[in-house]
Amino acid sequence: MPLSARFLALSFFRFQIARSRFKTGISIDSSDRSGMIPNLAAASPLPEVIACGNNDRIRFKGKRARSILKNSTASTSLRIWLRVGLVGREEVDKMSASNSTEEIKFGTDGWRGLIAHDFTFANVRKVTRAIASYLETAYTKDRPVLVSYDTRFLADEFARTSAEVLADLGWTVMVVDRDCPTPVIAYSAKHLNSAGALMFTASHNPAPYCGIKYIPDYAGPATPEITDTIVANIAGASDAPAIGSHNDKISTFDPKPEYLKFLYTLIDVERIRSAKLKVKYDALYSTSRGYLDGVLEHCGCDVESFHTYRDVLFGGGMPEPKGEQLVELVEAVTKDAADLGLATDGDSDRFGIVDELGNVLTPNTVLLLLARHLVKNKGLTGAIVRTVATTHLLDNMAAKYGLTIYETAVGFKYIGEKMRETAVLIGGEESGGLSVLGHIPEKDGILADMLVAEAIAYEGKPLSQLVEEAIKEADGPLYNKRLDLHLEDAHKAAVLDSFTKNPPTEIAGIGVKELGRKDGIKLYLEDGGWVLLRPSGTEPLMRVYMETNSVEKETKVAEYMEKVIAKLEPA
Repeated sequence: MPLSARFLALSFFRFQIARSRFKTGISIDSSDRSGMIPNLAAASPLPEVIACGNNDRIRFKGKRARSILKNSTASTSLRIWLRVGLVGREEVDKMSASNSTEEIKFGTDGWRGLIAHDFTFANVRKVTRAIASYLETAYTKDRPVLVSYDTRFLADEFARTSAEVLADLGWTVMVVDRDCPTPVIAYSAKHLNSAGALMFTASHNPAPYCGIKYIPDYAGPATPEITDTIVANIAGASDAPAIGSHNDKISTFDPKPEYLKFLYTLIDVERIRSAKLKVKYDALYSTSRGYLDGVLEHCGCDVESFHTYRDVLFGGGMPEPKGEQLVELVEAVTKDAADLGLATDGDSDRFGIVDELGNVLTPNTVLLLLARHLVKNKGLTGAIVRTVATTHLLDNMAAKYGLTIYETAVGFKYIGEKMRETAVLIGGEESGGLSVLGHIPEKDGILADMLVAEAIAYEGKPLSQLVEEAIKEADGPLYNKRLDLHLEDAHKAAVLDSFTKNPPTEIAGIGVKELGRKDGIKLYLEDGGWVLLRPSGTEPLMRVYMETNSVEKETKVAEYMEKVIAKLEPA
């Protein structure tokens, strides 16, 4: 029986457990294989799996179980994700036909891949050694390397494998004692004077994915120079297992107390306590459980929480705090007349906010609200930093208060760079990440959620009213839309070539006054609106962002861009 099929069966067992949403420990062995997977009855005994409730890890019993997991490339186990319904047949067939040695690419926030296809234990060892090669040039080995992980399937085992490789190379390694938010391990990387941290997460991506990113000791995303060096090291890195477990060089630690102590210096705890807010919190099975709910309770809020246990399938949904994932939260807020609803994504670096009327606030709206709150209510000052795809209402707000505005390429690493260079009041992006003055240069969904609660406490007004006032003060509203157009590489290239060499003089009857090339192609319109074309570097997608001053213009601009781009498809 191929190892990949064994991994498939193991995955299926875990699926059945997660689907049942058991909250207490239960043992599942391999005795009943009938009717589950073709040819499985002939398999040799499979490892026993322990499914744990609440905050516990999934445990694999015995050395043989760990060996099967760690040494399997298992590309055909992709079909578990097909069976679960999280990927389509076409994607599975395409990926199953390839192997796990395909190029490992680092995107805007590390490397991500499909578990058991390209995100394998072998590739984790290879990438860990590539990162370690960089560490050799930047740090001395008297500084520990931190290793952390989110709630995904096998994320804790990937982390342990990485720790063993690092220890094998002579590094002292500190592994978190449970799944951990990205902003928490980022803070720890700086607070503990470490050589940085390896975080195993695919953030808001679907359940079949995992990822790894390196966080340097300055507590923010690695710069392109660092990730380019790591990628260059991958080709020469070995994927062989570590020799021995090196338990003398690996320890566990709890990063929560020190992070919370720091967090409480950034928010007005007493002010929030005096407001006696009623809050609904949806953990979305994420790493923020045990953190955000605890902070809310510490701040005297009346809290009701949902989905505060580990489910590697995220309840069959996406670990992304957007409208379609927050239906239950919206219902709870409106039914019980709560002041607000809060959520985070899988690794807690992105935020989700629901106002008292049940409206899910866009990240652009939250950024505007908090920029105003930090200046008006807390008396803070500094620059506002946004990406090219983020609302220009922030520019208007900056002008109102005499603040500098900076525009960066897409990716929080660019915002983080600016935060390390100058005093930044708030930096954020339309995808749902932000950080503020005095905090680490990394996005933090837990802090963002608490700052919204703090704004309500300061003003004593409903959240919907605060939003309305912030938009009005910034001369809004403006309307944002994003198109995800599925284009092959040749079509994407033709679009970029056409808009670069022959940029349009108008879009849907609105004049174009300027062309920007900071990231993709940005067309600045004469009425204050804009259109951004940004091709995906990893998917057959062209993303078209736009901002207009009316819904009618938004519709016309979207239709215009779709037609123009369709005409540019190569014959």
